[in-house]
Amino acid sequence: MKSANRYLLWLNWPEGAFRLNARSLAVFKGLVRGEVKVVRSERAFLRALPEATHAVVWEFRREWFARAPRLRVLATPGAGRELLPKDGELPPGVVRVNGTFHGAIMGETVVACIFAHARGLYAAAGFQRRGVLWPRVEMTPFCSLVAGTKAVILGYGHVGRAIGAKLEALGVEVKGIARRNIGELGESLREADWLVMALPGDTGTDDLIDAAMLRRMKRTAVIVNVGRGNAIDEKALASVLKSRRIAGAYLDVFKREPLDSSSPLAENLPGLVRLPHASAFAPEYLPMFFREMAAAGWLK
Repeated sequence: MKSANRYLLWLNWPEGAFRLNARSLAVFKGLVRGEVKVVRSERAFLRALPEATHAVVWEFRREWFARAPRLRVLATPGAGRELLPKDGELPPGVVRVNGTFHGAIMGETVVACIFAHARGLYAAAGFQRRGVLWPRVEMTPFCSLVAGTKAVILGYGHVGRAIGAKLEALGVEVKGIARRNIGELGESLREADWLVMALPGDTGTDDLIDAAMLRRMKRTAVIVNVGRGNAIDEKALASVLKSRRIAGAYLDVFKREPLDSSSPLAENLPGLVRLPHASAFAPEYLPMFFREMAAAGWLK
């Protein structure tokens, strides 16, 4: 029946957390009324697209709209605006939906990085690699309290605010920096124990944290970047880590991904911990997005 909703899901991805499986599909089916079709290839997606009223995808090309006369909702779990056509490229009657749920997962990653550093887990792993069996005295300088510290969160949107809420619950004083108060960044960094970066890759964020900004930070300060890698001057960051001008950097994102040996951050620098753009990995990733869509009315 032409009036019924038809949901088309194309959510293949190499990483299991982002790939549709039987459990997440069951969650989706429990939230909708109408036919649900799952495809595994671009060819199958394009063949099914003419009947779809809702498409949930990782990518969508602007020219595909010509094949989608019934489409009303085009959705992606990702927060990145580069994944789908821009607002001005959408046909009349089509709504674009990006996920905004990521902060609940990424906030746990940020908290893990902060506690690993403050409570000496990163230092302990280093002693272990060097064969030190009982570094009780050596560990003392590497253990401090998280409660009572100060965090600057650069990028205070959906993700940044969710991270801030988790940190505040742990007794961390949070200063959120968004576009409206970006002028406060420099002074805020002087007192920050943690610089948490949750910026999108939008215009205006390139090398926002440059050598001058890094020099404002305390020697005990730590950077945690779960946003986009373009926002840090990587050469400047490598330099301050090598000279121990700041205490550490926990980086989930880089200017070029996947990371390769040409990056200044490919070296095993003091205080550097790298993640492969994995701060949102969790089995609950897709179910959380589907429930968010349902709560917002996008699955009707």
